[in-house]
Amino acid sequence: MERRRGAVLATERYGSAESWKYVAKDAVMERTRDASEGVSRGNSLFAVFKCVFLPQGYPESVSDDYLQYQFWDTVQAFSSSLSGTLATQASLRGVGVGNQEATVAAATVTWLLRDGTGMLGRILFAWQKGSKLDSEAKKWRLFADVLNDIAMFMEILAPYFPGCFTVIVCTAGIFKSLVGVAGGATRAALTVHQARRDNMADISAKDGSQETLVNLAGLLVSLMLIPLVTDNPILTVSLFFLFTALHLFANYKAVRSVVMETLNEARLSIVLQQYLKDRRILSPTEANQREPVLLEFRKTGPIKLGVRLQEVIESPEDLTLALKENTMPFLVGVRNGCVCVCLAPEASVRDEIRAMCQAVWLRSKLSIPTSRDPPMQSDIIFANVILGVEAAGWDITRTLLDWDEWRVEWKTKSY
Repeated sequence: MERRRGAVLATERYGSAESWKYVAKDAVMERTRDASEGVSRGNSLFAVFKCVFLPQGYPESVSDDYLQYQFWDTVQAFSSSLSGTLATQASLRGVGVGNQEATVAAATVTWLLRDGTGMLGRILFAWQKGSKLDSEAKKWRLFADVLNDIAMFMEILAPYFPGCFTVIVCTAGIFKSLVGVAGGATRAALTVHQARRDNMADISAKDGSQETLVNLAGLLVSLMLIPLVTDNPILTVSLFFLFTALHLFANYKAVRSVVMETLNEARLSIVLQQYLKDRRILSPTEANQREPVLLEFRKTGPIKLGVRLQEVIESPEDLTLALKENTMPFLVGVRNGCVCVCLAPEASVRDEIRAMCQAVWLRSKLSIPTSRDPPMQSDIIFANVILGVEAAGWDITRTLLDWDEWRVEWKTKSY
Protein backbone atom coordinates (compact mmCIF):
# COMPACT_ATOMS: atom_id res chain seq x y z
CA MET A 1 0.00 0.00 0.00
CA GLU A 2 2.82 2.42 0.77
CA ARG A 3 4.19 2.03 -2.74
CA ARG A 4 0.87 3.11 -4.21
CA ARG A 5 0.57 6.12 -1.98
CA GLY A 6 1.00 9.29 -4.08
CA ALA A 7 0.67 7.43 -7.37
CA VAL A 8 -0.89 9.39 -10.26
CA LEU A 9 -4.20 7.77 -11.14
CA ALA A 10 -5.25 9.99 -14.03
CA THR A 11 -4.58 13.33 -15.67
CA GLU A 12 -6.90 15.82 -17.36
CA ARG A 13 -6.47 18.99 -19.32
CA TYR A 14 -8.69 21.96 -20.17
CA GLY A 15 -7.88 22.48 -23.83
CA SER A 16 -4.22 23.47 -24.05
CA ALA A 17 -4.23 25.70 -20.97
CA GLU A 18 -4.57 23.66 -17.78
CA SER A 19 -3.31 20.28 -16.70
CA TRP A 20 -4.58 18.50 -13.57
CA LYS A 21 -3.74 15.16 -12.01
CA TYR A 22 -5.52 12.80 -9.63
CA VAL A 23 -3.29 11.34 -6.94
CA ALA A 24 -4.05 8.51 -4.50
CA LYS A 25 -3.47 9.78 -0.95
CA ASP A 26 -4.63 7.95 2.18
CA ALA A 27 -7.23 5.99 0.25
CA VAL A 28 -8.64 9.24 -1.14
CA MET A 29 -8.37 10.51 -4.71
CA GLU A 30 -6.98 14.04 -4.54
CA ARG A 31 -7.08 16.48 -7.48
CA THR A 32 -4.16 18.86 -7.87
CA ARG A 33 -3.02 21.17 -10.64
CA ASP A 34 0.17 20.35 -12.46
CA ALA A 35 2.25 23.46 -11.77
CA SER A 36 4.63 22.70 -14.63
CA GLU A 37 1.95 23.14 -17.31
CA GLY A 38 -0.60 25.80 -17.97
CA VAL A 39 -2.23 28.24 -15.60
CA SER A 40 -5.50 28.24 -13.79
CA ARG A 41 -8.29 29.66 -15.87
CA GLY A 42 -9.42 32.07 -13.19
CA ASN A 43 -6.08 33.16 -11.77
CA SER A 44 -4.78 35.40 -14.54
CA LEU A 45 -6.03 38.38 -16.48
CA PHE A 46 -5.11 36.71 -19.75
CA ALA A 47 -7.16 33.65 -18.89
CA VAL A 48 -10.23 35.82 -18.20
CA PHE A 49 -9.69 37.75 -21.44
CA LYS A 50 -9.36 34.47 -23.34
CA CYS A 51 -12.60 33.12 -21.93
CA VAL A 52 -14.54 36.30 -22.69
CA PHE A 53 -13.23 37.26 -26.12
CA LEU A 54 -11.81 34.12 -27.77
CA PRO A 55 -13.73 31.05 -28.99
CA GLN A 56 -13.88 28.05 -26.70
CA GLY A 57 -11.03 25.68 -27.35
CA TYR A 58 -8.74 28.38 -28.79
CA PRO A 59 -6.30 27.87 -30.49
CA GLU A 60 -7.24 24.31 -31.51
CA SER A 61 -10.80 25.26 -32.43
CA VAL A 62 -9.83 27.90 -35.00
CA SER A 63 -7.59 28.13 -38.07
CA ASP A 64 -3.91 28.95 -37.75
CA ASP A 65 -4.39 32.43 -39.22
CA TYR A 66 -7.11 33.39 -36.72
CA LEU A 67 -5.03 35.46 -34.29
CA GLN A 68 -3.17 37.43 -36.96
CA TYR A 69 -6.36 38.19 -38.84
CA GLN A 70 -8.22 39.25 -35.68
CA PHE A 71 -5.35 41.54 -34.65
CA TRP A 72 -5.41 43.48 -37.91
CA ASP A 73 -9.21 43.38 -37.98
CA THR A 74 -9.21 44.98 -34.54
CA VAL A 75 -6.85 47.74 -35.71
CA GLN A 76 -9.00 48.50 -38.74
CA ALA A 77 -12.20 48.50 -36.68
CA PHE A 78 -10.69 50.99 -34.22
CA SER A 79 -9.54 53.38 -36.95
CA SER A 80 -12.86 53.01 -38.78
CA SER A 81 -14.71 53.88 -35.56
CA LEU A 82 -12.78 57.14 -35.27
CA SER A 83 -13.33 57.99 -38.93
CA GLY A 84 -17.02 57.23 -38.48
CA THR A 85 -17.23 59.73 -35.63
CA LEU A 86 -15.87 62.49 -37.85
CA ALA A 87 -18.31 61.55 -40.63
CA THR A 88 -21.29 61.44 -38.26
CA GLN A 89 -20.48 64.86 -36.86
CA ALA A 90 -20.32 66.29 -40.39
CA SER A 91 -23.63 64.64 -41.35
CA LEU A 92 -25.40 66.05 -38.30
CA ARG A 93 -24.07 69.51 -39.03
CA GLY A 94 -25.20 69.14 -42.63
CA VAL A 95 -28.82 68.32 -41.73
CA GLY A 96 -28.97 71.36 -39.49
CA VAL A 97 -27.92 70.37 -35.98
CA GLY A 98 -26.84 73.63 -34.35
CA ASN A 99 -28.47 75.74 -37.08
CA GLN A 100 -31.54 77.68 -35.92
CA GLU A 101 -32.80 78.10 -39.49
CA ALA A 102 -32.94 74.35 -40.14
CA THR A 103 -36.26 72.52 -39.73
CA VAL A 104 -36.93 69.10 -38.31
CA ALA A 105 -38.98 68.16 -41.39
CA ALA A 106 -36.12 68.95 -43.80
CA ALA A 107 -33.64 66.95 -41.74
CA THR A 108 -36.07 64.04 -41.51
CA VAL A 109 -36.67 63.99 -45.28
CA THR A 110 -32.92 64.02 -45.95
CA TRP A 111 -32.37 61.13 -43.54
CA LEU A 112 -35.25 59.10 -45.01
CA LEU A 113 -33.99 59.63 -48.56
CA ARG A 114 -30.53 58.50 -47.53
CA ASP A 115 -31.88 55.36 -45.84
CA GLY A 116 -34.27 54.59 -48.71
CA THR A 117 -31.65 54.79 -51.44
CA GLY A 118 -29.37 52.67 -49.27
CA MET A 119 -32.01 49.95 -48.98
CA LEU A 120 -32.49 49.83 -52.73
CA GLY A 121 -28.73 49.69 -53.25
CA ARG A 122 -28.45 46.80 -50.78
CA ILE A 123 -31.06 44.74 -52.65
CA LEU A 124 -29.56 45.39 -56.08
CA PHE A 125 -26.01 44.66 -54.99
CA ALA A 126 -26.97 41.38 -53.30
CA TRP A 127 -28.82 40.37 -56.46
CA GLN A 128 -25.94 41.15 -58.80
CA LYS A 129 -22.91 40.12 -56.74
CA GLY A 130 -24.16 37.82 -53.99
CA SER A 131 -22.72 34.66 -55.55
CA LYS A 132 -19.29 36.29 -55.95
CA LEU A 133 -18.85 37.05 -52.26
CA ASP A 134 -18.00 33.44 -51.36
CA SER A 135 -15.55 32.76 -54.16
CA GLU A 136 -13.72 36.09 -53.84
CA ALA A 137 -14.17 36.87 -50.16
CA LYS A 138 -10.79 38.58 -49.74
CA LYS A 139 -11.29 40.94 -52.67
CA TRP A 140 -14.78 41.96 -51.68
CA ARG A 141 -13.77 42.33 -48.03
CA LEU A 142 -11.09 44.84 -48.98
CA PHE A 143 -13.39 46.48 -51.51
CA ALA A 144 -16.04 46.99 -48.83
CA ASP A 145 -13.63 48.80 -46.53
CA VAL A 146 -12.29 51.03 -49.31
CA LEU A 147 -15.85 51.93 -50.30
CA ASN A 148 -16.70 52.62 -46.67
CA ASP A 149 -13.86 55.13 -46.44
CA ILE A 150 -15.04 56.82 -49.64
CA ALA A 151 -18.57 57.08 -48.24
CA MET A 152 -17.34 58.64 -44.99
CA PHE A 153 -15.19 61.12 -46.89
CA MET A 154 -18.26 62.15 -48.91
CA GLU A 155 -20.20 62.68 -45.66
CA ILE A 156 -17.42 64.88 -44.30
CA LEU A 157 -17.40 67.02 -47.47
CA ALA A 158 -21.21 67.19 -47.81
CA PRO A 159 -21.81 70.13 -45.39
CA TYR A 160 -19.50 72.33 -47.49
CA PHE A 161 -21.74 71.83 -50.53
CA PRO A 162 -25.21 72.65 -49.17
CA GLY A 163 -26.78 72.77 -52.62
CA CYS A 164 -25.81 69.13 -53.27
CA PHE A 165 -25.97 67.89 -49.69
CA THR A 166 -28.91 65.51 -50.18
CA VAL A 167 -27.44 64.00 -53.35
CA ILE A 168 -24.06 63.49 -51.69
CA VAL A 169 -25.41 61.86 -48.53
CA CYS A 170 -27.75 59.64 -50.57
CA THR A 171 -24.81 58.49 -52.69
CA ALA A 172 -22.81 57.86 -49.53
CA GLY A 173 -25.79 55.94 -48.16
CA ILE A 174 -25.80 53.70 -51.23
CA PHE A 175 -22.09 53.07 -50.81
CA LYS A 176 -22.55 52.20 -47.15
CA SER A 177 -25.36 49.80 -48.01
CA LEU A 178 -23.00 47.99 -50.38
CA VAL A 179 -20.45 47.92 -47.58
CA GLY A 180 -23.00 46.33 -45.27
CA VAL A 181 -23.79 43.53 -47.72
CA ALA A 182 -20.22 42.86 -48.86
CA GLY A 183 -18.68 43.22 -45.40
CA GLY A 184 -21.25 41.04 -43.63
CA ALA A 185 -21.27 38.32 -46.27
CA THR A 186 -17.49 38.08 -46.57
CA ARG A 187 -17.14 38.06 -42.80
CA ALA A 188 -19.47 35.06 -42.72
CA ALA A 189 -17.34 33.34 -45.39
CA LEU A 190 -14.19 33.98 -43.34
CA THR A 191 -15.92 32.65 -40.23
CA VAL A 192 -16.62 29.37 -42.04
CA HIS A 193 -12.92 29.23 -42.92
CA GLN A 194 -11.81 29.92 -39.33
CA ALA A 195 -14.13 27.37 -37.72
CA ARG A 196 -12.38 24.05 -37.19
CA ARG A 197 -15.01 22.40 -35.01
CA ASP A 198 -18.17 23.60 -36.77
CA ASN A 199 -18.18 26.43 -34.21
CA MET A 200 -19.20 29.23 -36.56
CA ALA A 201 -21.72 30.65 -34.08
CA ASP A 202 -19.17 30.82 -31.25
CA ILE A 203 -16.56 32.48 -33.48
CA SER A 204 -19.12 34.96 -34.78
CA ALA A 205 -20.32 35.78 -31.26
CA LYS A 206 -16.79 36.32 -29.95
CA ASP A 207 -15.97 38.44 -33.00
CA GLY A 208 -18.95 40.59 -32.08
CA SER A 209 -17.62 40.91 -28.52
CA GLN A 210 -14.21 41.94 -29.82
CA GLU A 211 -15.77 44.52 -32.13
CA THR A 212 -17.91 45.89 -29.31
CA LEU A 213 -14.84 46.33 -27.10
CA VAL A 214 -13.00 48.10 -29.92
CA ASN A 215 -15.97 50.38 -30.59
CA LEU A 216 -16.13 51.22 -26.89
CA ALA A 217 -12.46 52.20 -26.95
CA GLY A 218 -13.11 54.22 -30.11
CA LEU A 219 -16.02 55.94 -28.38
CA LEU A 220 -13.82 57.04 -25.49
CA VAL A 221 -11.18 58.42 -27.86
CA SER A 222 -13.89 60.11 -29.93
CA LEU A 223 -15.13 61.97 -26.85
CA MET A 224 -11.69 63.56 -26.63
CA LEU A 225 -11.52 64.28 -30.36
CA ILE A 226 -14.90 65.99 -30.81
CA PRO A 227 -13.99 69.24 -28.97
CA LEU A 228 -10.79 69.48 -31.01
CA VAL A 229 -12.32 69.03 -34.47
CA THR A 230 -15.50 71.06 -33.98
CA ASP A 231 -15.43 74.05 -36.37
CA ASN A 232 -11.96 73.02 -37.50
CA PRO A 233 -12.30 71.51 -41.01
CA ILE A 234 -8.56 71.32 -41.65
CA LEU A 235 -7.96 69.22 -38.55
CA THR A 236 -11.03 67.12 -39.33
CA VAL A 237 -9.84 66.25 -42.83
CA SER A 238 -6.25 65.70 -41.64
CA LEU A 239 -7.33 63.26 -38.92
CA PHE A 240 -9.68 61.53 -41.34
CA PHE A 241 -6.87 60.86 -43.81
CA LEU A 242 -4.65 59.62 -40.98
CA PHE A 243 -7.28 57.20 -39.71
CA THR A 244 -8.15 56.15 -43.26
CA ALA A 245 -4.53 55.34 -44.07
CA LEU A 246 -4.32 53.20 -40.93
CA HIS A 247 -7.66 51.60 -41.77
CA LEU A 248 -6.66 50.61 -45.31
CA PHE A 249 -3.24 49.34 -44.23
CA ALA A 250 -4.75 47.19 -41.48
CA ASN A 251 -7.38 45.82 -43.87
CA TYR A 252 -4.75 44.90 -46.43
CA LYS A 253 -2.69 43.11 -43.79
CA ALA A 254 -5.82 41.35 -42.52
CA VAL A 255 -6.88 39.87 -45.86
CA ARG A 256 -3.26 39.04 -46.67
CA SER A 257 -2.98 37.04 -43.45
CA VAL A 258 -5.88 34.72 -44.40
CA VAL A 259 -4.76 31.31 -45.67
CA MET A 260 -7.73 29.52 -47.22
CA GLU A 261 -7.32 25.82 -48.00
CA THR A 262 -10.20 25.74 -50.48
CA LEU A 263 -9.63 26.45 -54.15
CA ASN A 264 -11.18 29.38 -55.95
CA GLU A 265 -10.41 30.52 -59.50
CA ALA A 266 -7.45 32.71 -58.54
CA ARG A 267 -5.77 30.18 -56.24
CA LEU A 268 -6.33 27.27 -58.62
CA SER A 269 -4.92 29.31 -61.49
CA ILE A 270 -1.81 30.15 -59.46
CA VAL A 271 -1.30 26.51 -58.48
CA LEU A 272 -1.79 25.25 -62.04
CA GLN A 273 0.51 27.82 -63.62
CA GLN A 274 3.25 26.96 -61.14
CA TYR A 275 2.81 23.25 -61.82
CA LEU A 276 3.02 23.74 -65.57
CA LYS A 277 6.17 25.78 -65.03
CA ASP A 278 8.23 23.46 -62.81
CA ARG A 279 5.93 20.55 -61.84
CA ARG A 280 5.70 21.83 -58.26
CA ILE A 281 2.42 22.08 -56.34
CA LEU A 282 2.16 25.17 -54.16
CA SER A 283 0.97 24.82 -50.58
CA PRO A 284 -2.06 26.83 -49.42
CA THR A 285 0.24 29.34 -47.69
CA GLU A 286 2.31 29.94 -50.83
CA ALA A 287 -0.70 30.27 -53.12
CA ASN A 288 -2.55 32.60 -50.75
CA GLN A 289 0.49 34.88 -50.58
CA ARG A 290 0.38 35.26 -54.36
CA GLU A 291 -3.39 35.63 -54.64
CA PRO A 292 -4.46 39.14 -55.74
CA VAL A 293 -6.71 40.91 -53.24
CA LEU A 294 -7.75 43.86 -55.41
CA LEU A 295 -10.83 43.59 -57.62
CA GLU A 296 -10.22 43.49 -61.36
CA PHE A 297 -13.13 45.27 -63.01
CA ARG A 298 -11.79 44.68 -66.55
CA LYS A 299 -10.83 41.03 -66.50
CA THR A 300 -9.42 39.65 -69.74
CA GLY A 301 -10.43 36.20 -70.87
CA PRO A 302 -13.16 35.48 -68.29
CA ILE A 303 -14.23 31.95 -67.42
CA LYS A 304 -17.92 31.08 -67.16
CA LEU A 305 -18.75 27.94 -65.18
CA GLY A 306 -21.99 25.99 -65.36
CA VAL A 307 -23.29 27.57 -68.58
CA ARG A 308 -26.01 26.40 -70.96
CA LEU A 309 -25.09 23.92 -73.68
CA GLN A 310 -25.70 26.46 -76.46
CA GLU A 311 -22.87 28.61 -75.12
CA VAL A 312 -20.43 25.77 -75.83
CA ILE A 313 -22.02 23.85 -78.71
CA GLU A 314 -23.73 25.35 -81.78
CA SER A 315 -24.82 22.30 -83.80
CA PRO A 316 -25.48 18.54 -83.43
CA GLU A 317 -22.29 17.89 -85.37
CA ASP A 318 -20.28 19.96 -82.92
CA LEU A 319 -21.79 18.01 -80.02
CA THR A 320 -20.97 14.68 -81.67
CA LEU A 321 -17.40 15.80 -82.23
CA ALA A 322 -17.07 17.13 -78.66
CA LEU A 323 -18.37 13.89 -77.13
CA LYS A 324 -16.10 11.71 -79.21
CA GLU A 325 -13.73 9.91 -76.85
CA ASN A 326 -14.86 12.25 -74.05
CA THR A 327 -15.28 10.40 -70.74
CA MET A 328 -15.48 13.50 -68.52
CA PRO A 329 -18.81 14.89 -67.23
CA PHE A 330 -18.07 18.36 -68.62
CA LEU A 331 -17.51 20.18 -71.89
CA VAL A 332 -15.18 23.14 -72.39
CA GLY A 333 -15.45 25.60 -75.26
CA VAL A 334 -14.62 29.16 -76.28
CA ARG A 335 -17.22 31.76 -77.24
CA ASN A 336 -16.29 35.37 -78.05
CA GLY A 337 -13.01 35.12 -76.17
CA CYS A 338 -14.68 33.65 -73.10
CA VAL A 339 -13.94 30.13 -71.89
CA CYS A 340 -17.22 28.39 -71.08
CA VAL A 341 -17.65 25.16 -69.13
CA CYS A 342 -20.79 23.03 -69.39
CA LEU A 343 -21.27 20.59 -66.50
CA ALA A 344 -23.19 17.33 -66.20
CA PRO A 345 -25.38 16.64 -63.13
CA GLU A 346 -23.24 13.70 -61.96
CA ALA A 347 -20.00 15.73 -61.85
CA SER A 348 -18.13 15.47 -58.54
CA VAL A 349 -15.96 18.08 -56.83
CA ARG A 350 -12.87 16.51 -58.42
CA ASP A 351 -14.55 16.83 -61.81
CA GLU A 352 -15.23 20.50 -61.11
CA ILE A 353 -11.57 21.07 -60.24
CA ARG A 354 -10.47 19.22 -63.34
CA ALA A 355 -12.82 21.22 -65.55
CA MET A 356 -11.56 24.45 -64.02
CA CYS A 357 -7.94 23.40 -64.57
CA GLN A 358 -8.68 22.78 -68.24
CA ALA A 359 -10.46 26.13 -68.56
CA VAL A 360 -7.57 28.00 -66.90
CA TRP A 361 -5.05 26.29 -69.17
CA LEU A 362 -7.14 27.09 -72.25
CA ARG A 363 -7.48 30.73 -71.20
CA SER A 364 -3.71 31.02 -70.82
CA LYS A 365 -3.25 29.69 -74.36
CA LEU A 366 -5.79 32.18 -75.71
CA SER A 367 -4.08 35.10 -74.00
CA ILE A 368 -0.65 34.04 -75.37
CA PRO A 369 -1.41 32.68 -78.86
CA THR A 370 2.27 32.60 -79.83
CA SER A 371 3.24 30.38 -76.92
CA ARG A 372 5.81 27.74 -77.82
CA ASP A 373 4.99 25.42 -74.97
CA PRO A 374 4.94 21.79 -76.12
CA PRO A 375 1.52 20.15 -76.27
CA MET A 376 0.71 18.51 -72.98
CA GLN A 377 -1.01 15.29 -72.15
CA SER A 378 -3.99 16.87 -70.43
CA ASP A 379 -5.37 13.72 -68.82
CA ILE A 380 -2.07 13.00 -67.07
CA ILE A 381 -1.41 16.63 -66.16
CA PHE A 382 -4.80 17.32 -64.62
CA ALA A 383 -4.87 13.98 -62.77
CA ASN A 384 -1.46 14.76 -61.26
CA VAL A 385 -2.60 18.26 -60.28
CA ILE A 386 -5.60 16.90 -58.37
CA LEU A 387 -3.46 14.34 -56.56
CA GLY A 388 -0.83 16.98 -55.85
CA VAL A 389 -3.15 19.59 -54.35
CA GLU A 390 -4.64 17.00 -52.02
CA ALA A 391 -1.15 15.95 -50.87
CA ALA A 392 -0.11 19.60 -50.42
CA GLY A 393 -2.86 20.21 -47.87
CA TRP A 394 -5.65 21.64 -49.99
CA ASP A 395 -9.25 20.79 -49.13
CA ILE A 396 -10.79 19.17 -52.22
CA THR A 397 -13.99 18.04 -50.54
CA ARG A 398 -15.48 21.37 -51.60
CA THR A 399 -14.49 24.37 -53.71
CA LEU A 400 -15.17 28.09 -53.91
CA LEU A 401 -15.46 28.07 -57.68
CA ASP A 402 -18.25 30.30 -58.96
CA TRP A 403 -20.46 27.71 -60.70
CA ASP A 404 -23.79 28.73 -62.14
CA GLU A 405 -26.74 26.33 -61.82
CA TRP A 406 -27.09 25.01 -65.38
CA ARG A 407 -26.51 21.23 -65.67
CA VAL A 408 -26.76 19.37 -68.96
CA GLU A 409 -27.43 15.70 -69.69
CA TRP A 410 -26.10 14.87 -73.15
CA LYS A 411 -26.49 11.81 -75.34
CA THR A 412 -23.34 9.77 -75.80
CA LYS A 413 -24.48 8.01 -78.97
CA SER A 414 -24.01 9.36 -82.46
CA TYR A 415 -26.71 11.36 -84.15
